[in-house]
Amino acid sequence: MTDNPLLQDWPGPHGLPPFAALRPAHFQPAFDVALARHRAEVDAIAAQAEAPTFANTIAAFDASGRLLTRLEHLFHTLAASATSPELQAAQRALAAPLAAHNSAVYMHAGLFARVQALFEQRDRLGLPAEARRLLERVHLDFLRAGARLAPEARARYAAVMARLAELNTRFAQNVLAAESGYQLRLDSEDELAGLPGFLRAAARQAARERGLGEGTHVVTLSRSLIVPFLTFSARRDLRDQAWRAWVGRGDGDGATDNRALCREILALRAEAARLHGHACYADFALEDTMARHQGAVMDLLERVWRPALAAQAREREAVRGAMAAAGATHALEPWDWRFYAEQARRARFELDEAEVKPYFPLDRMVAAMFDCASRLFGLRFETRPDIAGYHADVRAWEVFGADGACCGLFLQDNFARPTKRSGAWMNPLRNQSRALGATPVILNNNNFARGAAGEPTLLSFDDVRTLFHEFGHGLHGLLSSVEHERLAGTQVLRDFVELPSQLFEHWMAEPQVLKKFARHWQTGEPLPDALLARLQAARQFGQGYETLRYTASALVDMAAHALPDAPDDVVAFERDVLARRGLPPEVGMNHRLTHFQHLFSSASYAAGYYVYLWAEVLDCDAFDAFAEAGDPFDPAVAARLRECILSVGNSVEPGEAFRRFRGRDPVVEPMLKDRGLLA
Repeated sequence: MTDNPLLQDWPGPHGLPPFAALRPAHFQPAFDVALARHRAEVDAIAAQAEAPTFANTIAAFDASGRLLTRLEHLFHTLAASATSPELQAAQRALAAPLAAHNSAVYMHAGLFARVQALFEQRDRLGLPAEARRLLERVHLDFLRAGARLAPEARARYAAVMARLAELNTRFAQNVLAAESGYQLRLDSEDELAGLPGFLRAAARQAARERGLGEGTHVVTLSRSLIVPFLTFSARRDLRDQAWRAWVGRGDGDGATDNRALCREILALRAEAARLHGHACYADFALEDTMARHQGAVMDLLERVWRPALAAQAREREAVRGAMAAAGATHALEPWDWRFYAEQARRARFELDEAEVKPYFPLDRMVAAMFDCASRLFGLRFETRPDIAGYHADVRAWEVFGADGACCGLFLQDNFARPTKRSGAWMNPLRNQSRALGATPVILNNNNFARGAAGEPTLLSFDDVRTLFHEFGHGLHGLLSSVEHERLAGTQVLRDFVELPSQLFEHWMAEPQVLKKFARHWQTGEPLPDALLARLQAARQFGQGYETLRYTASALVDMAAHALPDAPDDVVAFERDVLARRGLPPEVGMNHRLTHFQHLFSSASYAAGYYVYLWAEVLDCDAFDAFAEAGDPFDPAVAARLRECILSVGNSVEPGEAFRRFRGRDPVVEPMLKDRGLLA
């Protein structure tokens, strides 16, 4: 054990582990020690002779499990961002034991008795607001983990949680295997027809990284490659191949078939909900959200569905016009939409993505997001090239406040790799807590297609939005200022967590930000006014299509989790839901069930994919506060945003936090206006 670096003090800056010394074999024995230590800590809290107090029970519980917490943050980071067959084997082996430990802690009768006693006395304890919030949240954590179930039901619930952990792990690993195993090779000029220079360079770099010949280009299922390929490739047959591979992940015979996993996960979630006394999993999941019930979610989704159908119908006419102009007589298929929509956009707005991308090199966009954070919140970011991450792609910055004090460490891992799951996300390696003396260590992951050797990585406008989105989550973690870790940063209700991330997206499109930072990577020329005007004019073109794709996924998610049991065939169920909704066949979904990691790699967004739209209502209304002040960087509004939203974590009920910032409840109209869906 003394040779295991995971069980020694982590000597790196900000408590980072010695990444170069870590091996997958270190995790199992380290977790064995951490789980035993946490069990002993929990037993000691429960066995105290003294009557329960906030300090000796709630605060002590929040401070317990320090070794386990840091191991879990590290383990899940590596499993998502830098995995290997050995690490995946460790994931599979540890999934059920970690879930079983969580159940044992939150079903611990002695500890729950102390928590329950304090909860019943909460009105008489005279606790500060944050302490009372922590007591209430911890009590709810115990209830939702099954602490008050009958003994037989508790045992079954724990077994269900352990099995779900195994299934979630297998699902995520299957999606990664399907994605990393696919390559569309482009070996001839004919196969490269229509692809602009930036896309050819990225596909050539992807081929190099996979050890293929110098003249070879490869399209992978990374969004930063597959979407531009579907947008520009003149080879309809290759677009068809790529589309089918992209949407078919997890749906088909073979080792990565996720259909049976989806069904079992849905069945077990429905059973878990019944054990809690709910008719379906959606009712259980929504109980601890801002929405509270299915009716509120469906009302919001319905508000956008019909207007989006109408908007997409108008867009379809423009797309068909582009097809006619090109002499295309075939039916409009899903793999055709982006190709002809780009031609329609080019014709209508004189806007070509190949003309836009050179103005958005990755490094300048990172500088832009830091500058926005500096102007809004007085932060300073100091690069730390000496800090080694888990992969050579990871970059580090220390973050300083306006008072000069270091307030955290920010890490960024921007490039797609075969050993990294798809998508973009933020996660902490350490959460902020004054009680623990902990400053945050926050990681952003993206999956951009790396530029060719010697050339910068060029981002699309959507890529820049993703960059800012994840950094919005990052700021939520970095600016956290709470006493207790359980309430820190992004540990808020799921339909509130996307508010800071989506709100920060607004600054990436601000003209003053673009004029300063969007510069041609070769000439240094700033984004021309005429091109900026065309970008703004085209901003809502395609919103009908994109809104339908998102909302279709949210509707299928809600429908699947509103069932009393799992459907016999998840693919047929998905198809039937979309048919009843009248989704045009050329549109498709953001995520089909068989690769829907939001839903099935964990329960985080299960019956919760709607949250992006819910939070969009909040973020559009919140950004209007800056518009009303006449300045997107208004100091008073920015200070209120930090004080009321970004710093408080989950120490304030989210509806109340929004009201403190905005002075009222949110309204839906700014979101509909932003998407171009107002009548």
